[in-house]
Amino acid sequence: MAEADDKSTVLNGGTEEKEPDEDQHKDGDSSGSKEGQAQSSNADAPKETGEGSGDKPMPDAEAGEDGNNNNEDAENEEDTDSMDGSGLYSLTEDGERESEGGRRERTRSKDAAKRAARKRNRPGGGANHSSSSDDDDEEEEDEEQKDDDEDDDDDEAMEAWLGAELRDMRGPIWRAVPSIRSREIGRGSHQFVRRVCGARGLVQRLELQGKLERHAGCVNTLHFNPSGTRLASGSDDLRVIIWDWAVKRAELEFDSGHKSNVFQAKFLPHSGDSTLAMCARDGQIRVAELSATQRCKNTKRVAQHKGAAHKLALEPDSPCSFLSAGEDAVVFGIDLRLDRPANKLAVVKEGDKKVGLYTIYVNPAKTHHFAVGGRDQYVRIYDQRKINENDNNGVLKKFCPSHLVSSESKTNITCLVYSHDGTELLASYNDEDIYLFDSNHSDGADYLRRYKGHRNNATVKGVNFYGPCSEFVVSGSDCGHIYLWDKYSARIVQFMEGDRGGVVNCLEPHPHLPGMATSGLDHDIKLWAPTAETPTILKGLKEVMKKNKRERDEDSVRHGDQYDTQLLWFLMRHMRNRRPQRARREGADPDTDESWSSPDSSDEEEGGPDQIQCMSS
Repeated sequence: MAEADDKSTVLNGGTEEKEPDEDQHKDGDSSGSKEGQAQSSNADAPKETGEGSGDKPMPDAEAGEDGNNNNEDAENEEDTDSMDGSGLYSLTEDGERESEGGRRERTRSKDAAKRAARKRNRPGGGANHSSSSDDDDEEEEDEEQKDDDEDDDDDEAMEAWLGAELRDMRGPIWRAVPSIRSREIGRGSHQFVRRVCGARGLVQRLELQGKLERHAGCVNTLHFNPSGTRLASGSDDLRVIIWDWAVKRAELEFDSGHKSNVFQAKFLPHSGDSTLAMCARDGQIRVAELSATQRCKNTKRVAQHKGAAHKLALEPDSPCSFLSAGEDAVVFGIDLRLDRPANKLAVVKEGDKKVGLYTIYVNPAKTHHFAVGGRDQYVRIYDQRKINENDNNGVLKKFCPSHLVSSESKTNITCLVYSHDGTELLASYNDEDIYLFDSNHSDGADYLRRYKGHRNNATVKGVNFYGPCSEFVVSGSDCGHIYLWDKYSARIVQFMEGDRGGVVNCLEPHPHLPGMATSGLDHDIKLWAPTAETPTILKGLKEVMKKNKRERDEDSVRHGDQYDTQLLWFLMRHMRNRRPQRARREGADPDTDESWSSPDSSDEEEGGPDQIQCMSS
């Protein structure tokens, strides 16, 4: 009877209670075990209907609906937050698992048709064959049967590899019709948008809405302002553009002041969108001051790394302080209120060897904690209040997938991000997979989830959470596609072509709406929204994933020396210096301000002027 009551409550959009085993799965994961088997049976499915994808479901503001009529209506409603029963992961394009016998039967039929066609195409139409021709046919059939068996083995191996650490998909957290009805009568309206943004049904309906075209190089960074009305982008063309993305118009374009590829440009929070922090391959950290009249006043250099600076980390409540990380292994804390803004917080080391950094992120719930990743396999967490290089090199704790701890392969972390509440940490490894860690676990704890299928090799690939409660994981890939996984089950729920140039690097979810912006090797920015009439069927996913895995396996076999980033940087700088120098725009005054660089800045820097005046284009 209790089960029936639970079902009635869920169907009416009632309060979603947390499952007892929901908290247990984290405890089990902390011991380093990888549970790939299903966690619930079909008989338990009605109990899970209405649960969130995240580990902390939001309170249901629509609780309290009752009445037999409402129950009957809700039971008849179509589940708009699912794939019509195709929740179980499959490599087939229609999203449904097919029986092994049915697959082989179709394969045999196709092979028989091909053999008959080949016979008809031979001289004589296959009517008068010699005994030698019959022998050739038998040999061809044997070879074809061998190839078919190998293909079946490959498919089975692929299914086994992907399904090793998957869980059953949870029930939907949002149903369109009941939710809209509740909003119309004023019930749960304040939670409506948040629930929509985290709905799996809308993620499965994401499609391309338009493009923002103005850059003349690869777009390396995207960042929405806190209100979500403006989008900042930076590119290899050394320009930064502020977009009114809703009308696809560039409101402000200015020279960043950098001398090489702009890697990040971010609005500082609570600054009224007037301050933009930037970093680039030249190692400079610069700050742009923007006016309310849609122009850039100037850009100033506030720090200088001795190698490329790939990422900045914003402190959620601070309009004047942020962190930077560089390939020189240095983490700078930057406070714009100081005469010398840059303060060296840490030098990341493993033993006595410095570890170049590609990524850094501040914990949104514990802002004194920050995580870094780079040229080894470890995620390192630091506490700004107590960094002592004589005590474990200042590291608070480290995480790494257990099978990579002693691995001889040179795995790097290209990007890491905290979840919305800081309890989870997502890390993307090159030539490997994406891993989810519990940031509250003790030092050395293993991962919670593993997300497979994409390809991270060619560039410094980004990764991100999607949804207001970090319900999904989103990443680009070297194959030019965008992948979205359900965070809890690690199953792919969306697969889209995101870049014709072949690589998607940057993924920026909108802070308040169901949609996102992406960029890569193409010179444009793509905008995505859930406007498709039907959910995705993951068309083409099987072939793309098989290709990604094959290329990854081949690379691991012939793994050799990798390009040194510093050497690549030297070659690019040498080639650039052979070109005619770009003329500075009118108003440039390189001597108008003293350097804001730290005393620890490189003596070999060629970072350009400390301050330049900007003119909008």
